[in-house]
Amino acid sequence: MSKLAVEVSVMKALDKLPAKVFRQVVLKILSLQQTPIPHDCKRIGPGYRVDSGEYRILYFFEPKEDLVRVVLVGKRNDDEVYQQFTRRFGS
Repeated sequence: MSKLAVEVSVMKALDKLPAKVFRQVVLKILSLQQTPIPHDCKRIGPGYRVDSGEYRILYFFEPKEDLVRVVLVGKRNDDEVYQQFTRRFGS
């Protein structure tokens, strides 16, 4: 099982979600501990993306440390999440 690191900005974004969506997104994030690179993930520059309902979860998997680092959560059809990812981490 991989270690999980969630950035503070992600925690704040999760707090603003409705309860049902919060549960779905958190369950998806927790599932990354068991399977860091699931079959439904997509490579985005240096990181990965998985979907949970209408939300995207952007993260890095660092195999040497066996660490999943969740860096962004955002609406699926909102390009802002990708712009933030590109600004912060390049691609």
